[in-house]
Amino acid sequence: MAVAADAPEQDPEWLGALRRQDKAAFTRLVRTYQTSMVSLARSLVGRDAAGDVVQDSWISAYRALPAFEGRSTVRTWLLRITGNRAISHLRAGGRLINESDLLDPDVAARFTDEGRWREPPVPWTEETPEGLLASEELRRALEAGLESLPPMQRTVLRLREVEDLSSEEICKILEISASNLYVLLHRARTRLWSIIDAYQRS
Repeated sequence: MAVAADAPEQDPEWLGALRRQDKAAFTRLVRTYQTSMVSLARSLVGRDAAGDVVQDSWISAYRALPAFEGRSTVRTWLLRITGNRAISHLRAGGRLINESDLLDPDVAARFTDEGRWREPPVPWTEETPEGLLASEELRRALEAGLESLPPMQRTVLRLREVEDLSSEEICKILEISASNLYVLLHRARTRLWSIIDAYQRS
């Protein structure tokens, strides 16, 4: 079976083999998307529980493959399964907080409707944001800030900035509305902005 090395989802033969639960096709699926699934699970439930969440997600995915209709990409479908498992884990532990509160208008004004900065945080003391991140002290502060975010805020930020998923894909994966997505992004980015601002004023 020939599978395109750079874009397996575009190979109809590979997709057909997946629906038949072909072992070779499934092995390629795991190799292609394991890292993204682990990253999503860690964002939501933490490192310790991520392995169990991802394992359960693969079991669910394998069983559901014959019914996969291709309405979304395989990647989005797998991440949605992983997100559902992770959120169920959070709910079972009572760790999923209500993220649907309205956002402060002053905070929302800093971003576009798509959750992008209207203007970057100022004043920048280096020529570029990359220059700021060259500071080991700031990088450690940002990493700690990311870890301190509520799970859903941390996850939407990772899916947007690291996985480069669209708003529509993120909403499908996490089963949230577009307005809730923007609130979560606003809050996560505002937290990071406050860290950068405090660093520059120190």
